[in-house]
Amino acid sequence: MFLSKLFRWLQLPLLFSMWKTFYIKPNEIGILYHRSDFKKILSPGTYTYFGRHWNLKTYDLNQAEAKIENLELLLVTHSAELSDKLLIVRTNFNQTALVRYGQNWISIAPNQLRAFWRGFIEVESHIFNLDESLELPAEFVEQVRGITLNGLKKFQVTEYEIGLLYVQNNFVRPLEQGEYAFWVVNKDVAVRTLSRIVPNPDFPLEDVLIEKHPEFVQTYCQIVQLESNQVAIIRYLGKVISILPPTSRKLFWQGVEVEIIDISSEAKLPPNLVAELLAGSKEVLLLSHNSLHIREVPSQHLGLLYINQEFQAQLQPGTHAWWVFGRSFQTEVFDLRLQSIEVSGQDILSKDKVPLRLNLTAGFRIQDALRAKNGLSNVSDFLYKELQFALRAAVGEKTLDALLEDKGVIDQSVAEYIRAKTADYGIEVDSVGVKDIILPGEIKTILSKVVEAEKAAQANVVRRREETAATRSMLNTAKVMEDNPVALRLKELEVLERIAEKIDHIQVNGSLDSILTELIQINRQ
Repeated sequence: MFLSKLFRWLQLPLLFSMWKTFYIKPNEIGILYHRSDFKKILSPGTYTYFGRHWNLKTYDLNQAEAKIENLELLLVTHSAELSDKLLIVRTNFNQTALVRYGQNWISIAPNQLRAFWRGFIEVESHIFNLDESLELPAEFVEQVRGITLNGLKKFQVTEYEIGLLYVQNNFVRPLEQGEYAFWVVNKDVAVRTLSRIVPNPDFPLEDVLIEKHPEFVQTYCQIVQLESNQVAIIRYLGKVISILPPTSRKLFWQGVEVEIIDISSEAKLPPNLVAELLAGSKEVLLLSHNSLHIREVPSQHLGLLYINQEFQAQLQPGTHAWWVFGRSFQTEVFDLRLQSIEVSGQDILSKDKVPLRLNLTAGFRIQDALRAKNGLSNVSDFLYKELQFALRAAVGEKTLDALLEDKGVIDQSVAEYIRAKTADYGIEVDSVGVKDIILPGEIKTILSKVVEAEKAAQANVVRRREETAATRSMLNTAKVMEDNPVALRLKELEVLERIAEKIDHIQVNGSLDSILTELIQINRQ
């Protein structure tokens, strides 16, 4: 008996070591395993089990997702028990899911198996079929606002925009103002926004939209399609925004004004349209210069218009414009006012072989612009060349003395020649004149000496003539004094007055008569 009791006491520690106690906190949940076999899910509390092969794995319920090993296998063998404690979310290849736990959201991609604990935090799941729609319903878009979720792409379309939804680069539908989210786990989704304020935005792949999506074009757009003989002016709120060439096709938002013009018979624009296009914005001016041939004819000028190399009309002063499509235009403007041309630095030999340099100027005006254009490639070059010829001919026929004696003969000769040449081209020469005749240095020196000798001889003749006149006058004076003592006396007093002007101090002794007599006697000595 004693040995039996002793044996029992010795076995007590061993028996106690065979029991296992587990404690699960209030915010935890546990899964009990025996030899790695799932047994049950344990709620918070204390549990004791006999045996050494019991094992407990706890999970923090603050983390809603359950990261359970071999979940797929456990769901096969213990589905009922697990489903009571777990929210099981399983997605197929064409499905995604959103799971909300508390205020948080998580997205689940296709072909996924995920589990979330029930009870501690409110949890719910939503499955979405991607074959039916890639778009997230509006009620979910609002709930996940501001939250970044994998596989979900968000877009914002403002009140002044239209969004174009593209899936795999294929247009699907337009998007009005609002917030949108789309699943992008297996397809590329893009939204291209177009401003509704700009009436002619750059629509992507316009031809595709027109051909493949007529319902969109009909609802939102206005299509302009032109024939080969038509151009179109597009206005928005009364302002020109676009000019379309023939055979073009273009989309605009609804609300634009379209003016289609037939250019088959008349390519010239009316003055009011020219003024409108040239007074527009920089963009309109650029469009105008690309679509129009514009020519400004100033006052007192005349323009000539050629279409496809054929003369069409004379252009009066003002602004003119034509549609350039299908035609080639050329316009040339002529100044009808009096113009001048200079022929300078012409080195020419005179008839007596004296080298001269002459400068000539001529005034002309164009009387018939069409004759001048048709007959001459360049009016100024023609006049310059002919004036050169005329000047050389006129100078070469005269000696230096003849040229210096009468320079007007050159003017007359050149004028007669050039007027005869220009009469057939509608050009009137008003005046011709030689401004300068420049002599070589040595010729200048010789001419200077000749002129100096001529002037010296002329001065000597004048001097001899004056001396002869002076001598004759003195002889006449002497004869008068000889016959008239009073005149002689007056002459003596005149001489005395001149002498007195040069004397600072005079002392008089005796009578005035004696002084005069003595002074005169002194002078006579």
